[in-house]
Amino acid sequence: MSQNTNYPRNFSHIGLSVPDLQKAVEFYTEVMGWYIIMNESVVKEDDSAIGLMSTEVFGKNWKEYKIAHLATGDGIGIELFEFKNNEKPDDKFKYRETGIFHYAVQDPDIEGLIEKIVAHGGKQRMPIKEYYPGEKPYKMVYAEDPFGNIVEIYTHSYELTYSQGDY
Repeated sequence: MSQNTNYPRNFSHIGLSVPDLQKAVEFYTEVMGWYIIMNESVVKEDDSAIGLMSTEVFGKNWKEYKIAHLATGDGIGIELFEFKNNEKPDDKFKYRETGIFHYAVQDPDIEGLIEKIVAHGGKQRMPIKEYYPGEKPYKMVYAEDPFGNIVEIYTHSYELTYSQGDY
């Protein structure tokens, strides 16, 4: 008896690399309103379960990193990593490279969130745009957090924004 395995999986969490874990936790809790679910910890390259798992992921000689866990209002996890010798990318917005190039959040007060991001050291990357001007009040904007991570902000849910089927 075969079981249907073609069903939508839930999103669990995303891992972000940041140059300063303490500043990142402050930014994401104060600006995004996310909750701390596990305070800052230091993980060392050793024989502990997390040490061995990290070596399997990062390879040998990673030495140690700091990590903290946050959660969004809808329960999505945000895993923040601070690695020693963190490298700032030369081009923070590598949209042409395969992989994740932004994450998105939803806030009906898009103008207020942009103001907070900029006031806390981030950037507004474009003007706020309406998806369906004069038809629906759906807006979006791209921003950058103070650590170089790109964030897209919507006023309405993903499903509502794209349910029309085209732009």
